[in-house]
Amino acid sequence: MTLVNPTLETDRNNEQTPETKELLKSAVNNTSIFSRKGLLDRLFTKWFDRLVYPQIWEDPEVDIQALDLNEQSHVFTISSGGCNALNYLTVKPESITVVDLNEAHIALINLKLAAIKHLEKEAFFDLFGRANLTKNLDTYYGKLSQHLDEKTRQYWESKENFWSKPRIHYFTDGFYRHGLLGRFIGAIHWVCKLYGYDISKVMLARTQEEQQSLFNEHVAPVFDTRLLKFLCSRSVVMYSLGIPPAQFDEMDKESKQMKLGMHELMKERARRLACDFPLETNYFAWQAFNRSYDVKRRLAVPRYLMAEHYATLQQNLDKVEVFHQSMTDRLKAMPDNSLNAYLFLDAQDWMDEAQLTELWQEVNRTAMPGARVVFRTAGETSPLEDKLPTQILDPWKTDVEENRAWTLKDRSAIYGGVHVYYHQ
Repeated sequence: MTLVNPTLETDRNNEQTPETKELLKSAVNNTSIFSRKGLLDRLFTKWFDRLVYPQIWEDPEVDIQALDLNEQSHVFTISSGGCNALNYLTVKPESITVVDLNEAHIALINLKLAAIKHLEKEAFFDLFGRANLTKNLDTYYGKLSQHLDEKTRQYWESKENFWSKPRIHYFTDGFYRHGLLGRFIGAIHWVCKLYGYDISKVMLARTQEEQQSLFNEHVAPVFDTRLLKFLCSRSVVMYSLGIPPAQFDEMDKESKQMKLGMHELMKERARRLACDFPLETNYFAWQAFNRSYDVKRRLAVPRYLMAEHYATLQQNLDKVEVFHQSMTDRLKAMPDNSLNAYLFLDAQDWMDEAQLTELWQEVNRTAMPGARVVFRTAGETSPLEDKLPTQILDPWKTDVEENRAWTLKDRSAIYGGVHVYYHQ
């Protein structure tokens, strides 16, 4: 029997707090509303104003290696789905500072942190690994809700809209099928079936040769349909992937330089995801094509969900601090020379020259000697050389060929570039 807890009354429903709205506006809306980009930016801000990423789509194994994370690391990262910060915690860094503009993502990582502290490892895996069990409600109301701060508890116990169940019910029917990205992946599966294709059949492959064959048979043809060609060329459609207009423009620019249609660029990234890595350990492919993790063998799961790391997470939990704040504002509040590992995900694709300059002024102030910065871009090239004043970038070096190698190692395969910068 599921424990009963009254649904929290809220007049927000699908609306985020004014604080979240202002953070998103300041991050994305950097041009006039009367311009095409300005209008699209504001539409994206509205669309992004909810749970977007139930799971992060940057490969933490690449991050851990590229940043050389260890017990002396002082990490600064964006939360997104919260998976990355917890994956980094498995290497026992000295500290992890987590920020995010989106209160849904803050609520998600806070729920994960509380669960690590108060649940046994199997109950934790049931909640965030399987994420589709009715008993997860008992776990939440019986063992977690009383340990959450008011904002986090209100988020999970309130509704997305008038006719829906409280958000905590996401964990009873497949959490990773929710959020903008989860629903977008579901829509892709549905559209493919309309055309007579079942992209989940990629998961039947036993070798990488079979992965390529099944991709060619069941996935690749979908990208050549008129509907997918149309959808891939519309920036508004990409909002559900968390791709803002500026990022879409970079992808469009790259596709034109390569003399490819946008649908062909997206098809190639889907091919890398489906074919370039063994399925038995690529949990990104499992989420894209199977819409779940490998809950039987538990090989295709993020490292924070692996049983062997759970004790480490519990022992190092106090090293994580979470802030509902922009990267720049949080860095301004931190001491000089206090960080040596920065994870910016793809956030810099959203920024104009002034925003990037302000951010990197704080990076330079807070960076220890030998610090590293890792980020992703929608296109292949880094925006820093074109947008940052020379004197700000002078303390840093990067290697284009090395970055290409990191990009090819990223199992999610959805980004055009992974970039590593080294403090000299």
